[in-house]
Amino acid sequence: MNPIPYLPAGTVYGTLLNFRREHALWAPRMNDAPYKAPPNAPVLYIKTANTYTASGHPIALPPGVGEVEVSASLGLVAGEGGVVAGAVLCNDVALPHESYYRPPVKYRNVDGFFGVGDAVRPLTDLSTLASLVLELRVDGVMRQRTALADLVRDAATLWADVNAFQSMRPGDVLMVGTDCLEDGSRPRVKAGDSVEITATGFSPLVNHFIQEAT
Repeated sequence: MNPIPYLPAGTVYGTLLNFRREHALWAPRMNDAPYKAPPNAPVLYIKTANTYTASGHPIALPPGVGEVEVSASLGLVAGEGGVVAGAVLCNDVALPHESYYRPPVKYRNVDGFFGVGDAVRPLTDLSTLASLVLELRVDGVMRQRTALADLVRDAATLWADVNAFQSMRPGDVLMVGTDCLEDGSRPRVKAGDSVEITATGFSPLVNHFIQEAT
């Protein structure tokens, strides 16, 4: 009998602007309205429970949507006592959008828009994640390599900074962020495409994209 695939038991938080390339691309605009200053704490958003899709299961594009953005990330899973119990591969799916200045709820929280690996890898030392590289392939073709060495806040720093203003409860997941391509965009996929995210020591995360029936 196959084990039941993992799905988050708590709240999933995403982190914006935590890769150096994207942070640098946005830096010239950080002093513009409405905030008029760079963020001094992690910029978070929530992936709601309706978005969770286990590895091996399809993700449906809503009627009228031709393409969506896909992004490889690593989720830190909270254990007892406010520590990280393990990590899991994530595929943060979103409708294409341009602004980070308002909570991107309607773009990121469409039904099924969060692919999650089938098992949590236990962790005892967050510093070991610095050498991890996430690879994202579409139909077997490499589309992006994401190195956690390029984080603005490494995993341990991000975890500490977030817990300084909110408590991560057992089962909560904190994604370390997603990187952009050189032009600031993210890989896009359409119905019929299959996305595979891999990293050393983790089971592959695979989701096939379909068109939702009208």
